[in-house]
Amino acid sequence: MPTTACVVLVLAAFVLGFAVGRRRRPALPEGGWKDDTTFTALHLAALAAPSLRAGLTRDSARKAVRHLRRLLGTHALAITSTDAALAWDGPCPDEVLTYARTTLASGRTHVFAAEPQGAVVVPLTVDGQVVGTLAAYHDELSAALVRTVTEVAGWVSGQLELAELASSRQRAMEAEMRALRAEISPHFVYNALTTIASFVRTDPERARELLLDFADFARYALRRAHDFTTLADELSCIDRYLLLERARFGDKLRFTVQVAPEVLAVPVPFLCLQPLVENAIKHGMGGRAGRGEVRVVAKDAGPEAHITVEDDGTGMDLEHARRVLDDDPRQTGNGIGLANVDVRMRQIYGEGYGLVVESAPGAGTRVRLRVPKTSLTSL
Repeated sequence: MPTTACVVLVLAAFVLGFAVGRRRRPALPEGGWKDDTTFTALHLAALAAPSLRAGLTRDSARKAVRHLRRLLGTHALAITSTDAALAWDGPCPDEVLTYARTTLASGRTHVFAAEPQGAVVVPLTVDGQVVGTLAAYHDELSAALVRTVTEVAGWVSGQLELAELASSRQRAMEAEMRALRAEISPHFVYNALTTIASFVRTDPERARELLLDFADFARYALRRAHDFTTLADELSCIDRYLLLERARFGDKLRFTVQVAPEVLAVPVPFLCLQPLVENAIKHGMGGRAGRGEVRVVAKDAGPEAHITVEDDGTGMDLEHARRVLDDDPRQTGNGIGLANVDVRMRQIYGEGYGLVVESAPGAGTRVRLRVPKTSLTSL
């Protein structure tokens, strides 16, 4: 019989983490560990985990099933979805799906005694829903084997839960990106096209140039983008945006862009700066008769790039700045862009990388963000 009892204990510790161990550490034998069973079990679980984190697919099951079979020490092992045998390792019988359907229908573990080998089939669950089964085949069925297969199936379900969480997070970020694109569209598109139309008769060449600038901006902002782009590409998008806004406001709008060459290739979240510039123009130019200025500065700060977007507008008090980042449109009117960028930065890099808004009534507004030079996501 395989070392199932040891595997049960090892997997239980692996799933629960080290919290229990911190409170009560078991004493090591005087001579250290007598064999490498513990290491082998943990190593095999670690080999299977990355594939399972991709979700329950044929490819992930195929990559994980061999390691799981070695972990259990059974003659054969199969992983199924709710309607198909995804992968198996070892001589599995033709009844794989028949056994699986019984477990899928009841949502409970079933033991099937047969010759030359019986089966222990355990449901795999995600968020309380049965999504597949783990079926172990062996010539000797015992209570210890059933417990071990159940523990391993529970661990596999935990990895699939993590995969679902990662997928949900990705879907949420994609939804935020779609919301951000939708936010760019209504007001800016209308204002830009109206401005271009005003030049069609008086200055056709200028209208043509602005239309090309608008096309370049739209191509970038509305493309099917990756999560990341380079700071150089993001600044190029902002350049097109500012040219269109300058055509709208004329000499009333002044803007400067200062960028250290060292940070141009730094990966940044897609469309993380345009909402900040749009917000700066809105507050810098809104309701004022004179000129307004917007400045974009990107500096090299060792392991990070530090970027600021500021205006010399009317500013805001601290409470209003909080509401902007809390994303309450009833209070702020149009703060979704800043809140969207703030949430995305914290989701990607951690809580310490949210936007920092510095402002005071009559003193303009400065928005700061930090971007690590080495991104967790490749371009």
